Amino acid sequence: MVSQHGIKLAVYLISSYFGDLVACLEILEGLLKHALKALQYGEWGSLSNGNCSAVEISFNRLVHARYVERCPAHEPFLAPPEEETGVKKKGSKSAKVTEELTMEQRALAAAAPMEALRFLVETYAETDDNEQESEETLPSVAVGEKRKQIDSKLDTEAGTKKRKKEILWRANFEEFVRCLRNKACIANVRTRFDDGAAIVLNAILEATKRSDTKVKIEKSVPLSVNSIFEEVMKSEDGRTMTLEHVRVALIELGCHLPSISLDETYSIGNLLLFFSPQLILLENINLKHIIELAQNEEVESIVLKRYGREAYRMFRLLSKAGHLLETDKIADATFVEKKNTAKILFKLWKDDYLHLEKIVATGSRQTQFFLWKVNKQSLWGHALDEMYHAALNLRIRNALEQEQGKEILVGDLQKKSAQLRKIRIVLESSLMKLDDAIMLFHDF
Repeated sequence: MVSQHGIKLAVYLISSYFGDLVACLEILEGLLKHALKALQYGEWGSLSNGNCSAVEISFNRLVHARYVERCPAHEPFLAPPEEETGVKKKGSKSAKVTEELTMEQRALAAAAPMEALRFLVETYAETDDNEQESEETLPSVAVGEKRKQIDSKLDTEAGTKKRKKEILWRANFEEFVRCLRNKACIANVRTRFDDGAAIVLNAILEATKRSDTKVKIEKSVPLSVNSIFEEVMKSEDGRTMTLEHVRVALIELGCHLPSISLDETYSIGNLLLFFSPQLILLENINLKHIIELAQNEEVESIVLKRYGREAYRMFRLLSKAGHLLETDKIADATFVEKKNTAKILFKLWKDDYLHLEKIVATGSRQTQFFLWKVNKQSLWGHALDEMYHAALNLRIRNALEQEQGKEILVGDLQKKSAQLRKIRIVLESSLMKLDDAIMLFHDF
């Protein structure tokens, strides 16, 4: 089951993509609430006030946009593992692959439909339209022959209906997560640069949407500057941009562009500019780097709210440095007294926000140095764990406030009811922000 916030967010994304199409929203909301749903053409009359054609068109649009997909096979066939005929060599590639694939992973791979069938909508309208023709095409046959053909026709129709019932559809959560990832990247670029860079990045992501098969990617499919400019012109905000504006935006995204012609090729990630006759590789900000910057900002905001401005400056310094720094150097760089610096650093270390290494220098007298750095790999897991705990506490508190709100009656307690309503609004908005932060670390 999907949370109510998740359903509202999905409905908002669909509304922004397709506009206010009631049938699309009803289909999607049903798929999200019930997880699996057999959508048959004959059962669509209950949606959108019985307008089956409108629902069918909306459903086809959702599938074409890859927001809805076929469900995996409920009973996938798993081939038995090959018996070991001999002693395997240590470090062989086949042995490594076998160890990595678990039973669950093999089942998921076997159950996944083929890409050609994953977003395929089959129509069976001809079986209903030809129902009356079955009797008209049998005028000159005997009674027994006619009965056999009618029975054969009924068996065929029954098989068709059975085949229709077996097709189950579900919401394609990967597409929604990919859409949210793009929105997070665009929002981060707009905050760090300007609207022009965000418009260009949005155009690149829209143009490469079909080729983007995974959520966690480092770079997009290469695109020519001409293709990017054409995609920018499709948006209402991008119609005022010129080719020079697009070039400036690409430079802001980290691309060092010399003189660019319209036939050159650009890619988010490693920027590929195809010149004739040679290929030049330029370094550029990729999607993975944008997500990492957003993750840094999220953790830095946590440090700022929990430990104060001085701790924020120290953490930011270590995060940007990426290597070990000694306590005195941190104090000098952040303009904080050395006593307070050591105290704050040890507090961050106890809460698993910093990594500490001790070095003892032996000489005329023994001296001990403390070196600090940010270990992002372990810190991201720690931050995500804290977010999960915070989200759980918010959900429990929100459920408690809702139960208390049911017990309050009208009259003198009306003010208290309004106060509890405000508390629930704050809790729900905080939970929404936490959901966005969790997706930033877990899904993107």
